[in-house]
Amino acid sequence: MTYREVLAVREIRWLWLAHVLSVAGDQLARVALTVLVYDRTASAGLSALTYAVSYVPDLVGGALLAGIADRYSRRTVMVVTDLARAALVACMAVPGLHLGVQVALLIGVQLLAAPFSAARQATLPTILRGDALTVGIGLMSITYQIALVLGFGAGASIVALLGHQGALLTDAVTFVASALIIRWGLAEHRPAADNTTAGRRRGHSVIAGWRLVLGHRRLRILLVIACLSGFYVVPEGLAVPTADELGAGTSAAGWLLAANPIGTVLGMAVLKRLPPDRRLALLGPLAVLSSLVLVPTGWQPPVLVVVLLWTASGAASAHDIVTQATFVAEAPDEQRGHAVGVAIASLRSAQGAGIIVGGLAAQASSPSLVIAVVAAIGSVVAVGAWAAWSRAAASEPDTVG
Repeated sequence: MTYREVLAVREIRWLWLAHVLSVAGDQLARVALTVLVYDRTASAGLSALTYAVSYVPDLVGGALLAGIADRYSRRTVMVVTDLARAALVACMAVPGLHLGVQVALLIGVQLLAAPFSAARQATLPTILRGDALTVGIGLMSITYQIALVLGFGAGASIVALLGHQGALLTDAVTFVASALIIRWGLAEHRPAADNTTAGRRRGHSVIAGWRLVLGHRRLRILLVIACLSGFYVVPEGLAVPTADELGAGTSAAGWLLAANPIGTVLGMAVLKRLPPDRRLALLGPLAVLSSLVLVPTGWQPPVLVVVLLWTASGAASAHDIVTQATFVAEAPDEQRGHAVGVAIASLRSAQGAGIIVGGLAAQASSPSLVIAVVAAIGSVVAVGAWAAWSRAAASEPDTVG
């Protein structure tokens, strides 16, 4: 199964195009507001804080709002959240609006991203099956990685060309376009996955998703494997001081930052060519390798070697497409949105905690040593997760408890 074959499926083609527009809109809103804050305050700290704040709602939205994708038609959820985000971003473009209000509106935009993402992820298994599902999720992931690599420069260029208001209005247009594509591109015959009275009661419970995931052994282990990214994401937060420690300068920091996403894209391309059972068998080893390959960073090798190590870590981390595909396939359809919400919140928490802890540790030690120590710990935890997954994969399917 190839990306071309997956894109030949009409609904996937439109869903992918909407995903491109949605990612572009998210990134453009972040960049535009970050630049605006810096222009008004001349504070690099406030500018960085504004960008960081735009990620925080994923923690809350993933836990509280993702279950909406189970209680209503998923196509409707995606259309409504896209239109709501368009309205909020358009409000951000109002001249003279207080910065605090604009940041609050950006938080609202990001909160709505959780039910949108949950609805999109939960829809994929209803369209694709087996190997096609893995390739489809890989297509969405590789699109996101490429968007991250290109987003910063493109976003800044658009802001420079159109100004803050023009960029924000352009962002609003991307969300409207995404809503229209989903409305007319997806089939309308799929009702709410769980519209029963019990489902509605469950949907109001904050812990509904946690009950599902923690009560299902395979989902629980897959979530742990996904959260291992909290260990191998640490270099991302320490790229600049690591480049300085190695005496390589700012340009090297750019290569270090780009190494992981470039490696991830390459890893996805290789994994896609392997048989489905082989990919699943490699899930544990690649989870270990994602952290283990970072340990030599502590020896402070030449910067080119560090770039290659970090690229290799990114390539190994491509196992995430297998983790995602297996996770959404294992989750029962009527509660899949809740499960995806737990995954979003947990992943963001793990990555945020990893970067924060790594940054604090680097205040007292060298960045390269911190990366090596965290990577070693991550490797040990990954070995345990690998062993647990091997046992779970060999057993009978779980029942949701």
